[in-house]
Amino acid sequence: MDIRTLQYFLAVAREASITKAAESLHMTQPPLSRQLKDLEEELGKQLFIRGSRRVTLTGEGMILRKRAEEIVALMEKAKAEVSSSGEDVRGEIYIGGGETEGFRLIAKTAEKLRLKYPGVSYHLFSGNSQDVTERLDKGLLDLGVLIEPADMKKYDFIKLPAKCRWGLLMRRDHPFAKKSGIRPEDLSKIPLIASRQSLAHNELSGWLGRQYDSLPIVATYNLLYNASLMVEENVGCALCLDRILPEYENSPLCFRPLQPQIEVGLDVVWKKYQVFTKPAALFLDMLQEEIRAGDRE
Repeated sequence: MDIRTLQYFLAVAREASITKAAESLHMTQPPLSRQLKDLEEELGKQLFIRGSRRVTLTGEGMILRKRAEEIVALMEKAKAEVSSSGEDVRGEIYIGGGETEGFRLIAKTAEKLRLKYPGVSYHLFSGNSQDVTERLDKGLLDLGVLIEPADMKKYDFIKLPAKCRWGLLMRRDHPFAKKSGIRPEDLSKIPLIASRQSLAHNELSGWLGRQYDSLPIVATYNLLYNASLMVEENVGCALCLDRILPEYENSPLCFRPLQPQIEVGLDVVWKKYQVFTKPAALFLDMLQEEIRAGDRE
């Protein structure tokens, strides 16, 4: 099983058709079918269910698809790292993180570096801390942005100057929209949509006290946008961080902070003993300089 075979496999999984996959790969169908057959024989497992119009993955096929995507992505990253090792500064930087306003400093630094070195480009991955650290550990990301608290034993890190507040996202016509802040006892009265990361935070459980284990949670989410649609449709109110979704005039939603207030910091992390590509190293240096410049102001 080699990289090319995995790329063939992923093309069929993506297109759900051997014919369409062959077209996308600029090859004919018979050799592609033989490659897939050889792969199944090598693994001793059926990877596809071949229907008259559609090809679908078996359970084993879905497992292989996840691993194949990681392997191919790591190969592409390795190629980018090797190609960026010359004197000319060009290449790709892979950054992952949750959706927070604190990511703005990352974006500003990215633009400054891009203006100085136009050959640098970026790949962003959005996810919670578990998603991001998993990809960091596998070498699929150069840098991650984690919401505190986070387990830092395996990582080096710098703190971003931004702080985020926990609060409640609700419809603007919700009774709690008249409040300036949300108290622990308020949350026991309404259906809640909670981030899976917030449920693991000791600060939130401490803020809620005994009510933590009996929260009326009707849904959980990973990233906020889809959860905000659930809020709009009156499924519940979402526990989230502030300034992820902009509040604009006539917006159907509004945010109210928790009281007493819970603020969390953000950390930019990377694996200990990481060997950075030249673009990633320059990016980290420039980010640290941006932070120092902000401290001097």
